[in-house]
Amino acid sequence: RAQEEPRARPAAWGAAGVPGPGSRRLGGSGPVPHPAPGPIAAELPPAARGARPGPRSPPGPAARRRAAMASWRLPRTLLLLRAAQRLLPAPLRRSGSGPAPPRLPGSLVRSGGFVGGGWVQAASAFPVLDPASGAEVGRVADCGVAEARAAVRAAREAGPGWSAAPAKERSALLRKWYSLMMENKDDLAKIITAENGKPLKEAEGEILYSASFLEWFAEEARRIYGDIIPPSVKDRRILVLKQPVGVAAIITPWNFPSAMITRKVGAALAAGCTVVVKPAEDTPLSALALAELANQAGIPAGVYNVVPCSQQQTPAVGEALCTDPLVAKISFTGSTATGKILLHHAAGTVKRVSMELGGHAPFIVFDSADVDRAVAGALASKYRNSGQTCVCTNRFLVQKRIHDAFVEKFAKAIERELRVGNGFDEGTTQGPLINEKAVGK
Repeated sequence: RAQEEPRARPAAWGAAGVPGPGSRRLGGSGPVPHPAPGPIAAELPPAARGARPGPRSPPGPAARRRAAMASWRLPRTLLLLRAAQRLLPAPLRRSGSGPAPPRLPGSLVRSGGFVGGGWVQAASAFPVLDPASGAEVGRVADCGVAEARAAVRAAREAGPGWSAAPAKERSALLRKWYSLMMENKDDLAKIITAENGKPLKEAEGEILYSASFLEWFAEEARRIYGDIIPPSVKDRRILVLKQPVGVAAIITPWNFPSAMITRKVGAALAAGCTVVVKPAEDTPLSALALAELANQAGIPAGVYNVVPCSQQQTPAVGEALCTDPLVAKISFTGSTATGKILLHHAAGTVKRVSMELGGHAPFIVFDSADVDRAVAGALASKYRNSGQTCVCTNRFLVQKRIHDAFVEKFAKAIERELRVGNGFDEGTTQGPLINEKAVGK
């Protein structure tokens, strides 16, 4: 879901662009007319503002709906928001020049995959780039199908011992992993900013959020209770036991490179499952840093495995994980298009699947809204992580009477509170987009 980007928009709209011309009129059936850049909408002729002629005959249901929607002035909203966007600095883009890559903590930066409790190399490696400058942060093993299958076998072999371990023991190990994350939170945040680009303050918040999943599931590991169900006949007793399903393949996105792993892995390990993590190709370093800390915490070999790979290897590795008969569960967060492919692959062996896929998030402002609160909510919703989260607003629908006041205050809030820059620079609130593909959208 996190990889599902807003509708296509010109790259020049910036790192945290406003809704694009693909937005639709509420109740309409086609794209909103969007004039070329120029005067604000109030200076445009009615046709350019999307005005529509009234019906020539008694209105039917469709005409009544159009009349009801006449109080929504979405075309003008888009134009005014686009004008507000010009107040922001130009977006950061990747280039071959720029500042040197940030220095990362050597104790947590790893270049190999993590399989069966050890670090493994592949036939080749792929670069991890700083989105703010394009500088190479490091190179990571480009694992392929062979490494993915080796990781699955390692997870399968570790499964019986891990699932048979007392819940208290699993809980203690997860708690130790959590403690190590908290001890290394500053270094983990620097890794996120280096490979993802988000401001360091946001990265620090993500690490706290990420560690909290391990803390939570460390406690929940002790409370995996069964049940006793009243039988329908006298000489029977019905017991319900909860048992781990086996190896879980975890495929995660780049926008929360730490938290999206711990929220899935923490639950799986607490339940007694073992995992193979396939992190996003843009942000593998966070997954590998978590592997280093898991190893230090004493998580047994084969319980937590990581197979990083490049974009070129990703389809084959994803297919291998979804079709391997030793994998019992697939958990994926990403785009709907990719989710459909993974579901197709998983269907052959009827695997359990959990899919968190992309969607569309309209921000609707009614005439009765508190304008200041609406602006604050819109700013947080649209620009969090430079607009690259699964719930970021990708279109605005603003009712007529409140429209001008909302847009004016929204534009002032953008100018006052948003600062585009390198995530390591103090004062930056908007980091770069993750890669050139995102800029192109």
